[in-house]
Amino acid sequence: MFVESTDLDALIFDFDGVLTDNRVLVFSDGTEAVVCNRADGLAFDHFRAVGFPVYIVSTETNPVVRARGAKLQVPVIDSVSNKDVAIRSLCEDNGHVPERLMFVGNDLNDLPAMGIVGYPVAVADAHPRVISSASHVLSRKGGEGVARELMESVINFNAPG
Repeated sequence: MFVESTDLDALIFDFDGVLTDNRVLVFSDGTEAVVCNRADGLAFDHFRAVGFPVYIVSTETNPVVRARGAKLQVPVIDSVSNKDVAIRSLCEDNGHVPERLMFVGNDLNDLPAMGIVGYPVAVADAHPRVISSASHVLSRKGGEGVARELMESVINFNAPG
């Protein structure tokens, strides 16, 4: 285990490249689609069942992000230009402390968010600078069940407290 759940206020995911494999399908009418991993759905069910706060923060302005968040019953903060600013606002609104947050990212625009949280995590196929900024690198690539790996191998939900 990397961290006890009792040491965390919340878990925050980037969307593209973390909960997806970072590819996008663009249809002739301009609509976009992404592929998500169903194994993550079970992890989000677990997080909710144990009362663990989870959020998705994305720079994207895309209905697919909000739709996936709604299906997972996870609050989505999208269309943000600075993820660190969005996370600080999230902390103020919800009584979280940045040092007690885990953020999972994959790309350069995640670095500011990773710099303010206590537990910065990178997916296996993250940009090299993101990997070097992470305190933990997952064995799974984005879209391969990242939330599931966190639930099963990284965050200990059986800790006393």
